[in-house]
Amino acid sequence: MFKNDFLESLTKVHWSVPLIFYVPVVVFFSYKALVWGDVDLLTYIGYFVFGLAFWTVFEYALHRWVFHFHPTSEWGKRIAFIFHGVHHDYPRDRMRLVMPLSASIPLAALVYFGFTLFFSNEFILACFFSGFMVGYLIYDECHYAMHHANFKSGIFKRIKQHHMLHHYSDPEKGFGVSSSLWDEILRSGFEEKEPKKESSTLKEEKA
Repeated sequence: MFKNDFLESLTKVHWSVPLIFYVPVVVFFSYKALVWGDVDLLTYIGYFVFGLAFWTVFEYALHRWVFHFHPTSEWGKRIAFIFHGVHHDYPRDRMRLVMPLSASIPLAALVYFGFTLFFSNEFILACFFSGFMVGYLIYDECHYAMHHANFKSGIFKRIKQHHMLHHYSDPEKGFGVSSSLWDEILRSGFEEKEPKKESSTLKEEKA
């Protein structure tokens, strides 16, 4: 993608890197809330879950209106390709399935300072941000799994099918990665296929 090897390296990352880097961040903010801020456990859990839930909204909005924004300038198209277009061109590239730290660190910092505008208590914010970052980690690791894990049944199989339709059927639908919830609410998902009609032979066997 880049002729410069250093710049190219900034766009690639192993799936484990976000976990290695951000799990300590979550631990730090949780410690800050519970120990330094003396936040009671129920309050911590409540705001943690709030942050986790808010991530799903953020994930959907980021994917739909930022990653799938269609600029008209050549410079804008280049930026869009670097951020997300390359993933659609090479969806099974193992090194481009989770967000590189070169992008996630500035984004996380920007989002955190944005949240300070809405939270006057830094320790409550720490609870919320812990949940938000866990949501991000679930998203990143789910995204990798959607492309490389083979789910036989259950919720992860349905989520994978949803994401594969986004890649191979219509990239302007199915923006939820870790969940299809907001696609269903905002009607940007895929219609379920009608079940196949049973053959007359099968009906006779059941009778």
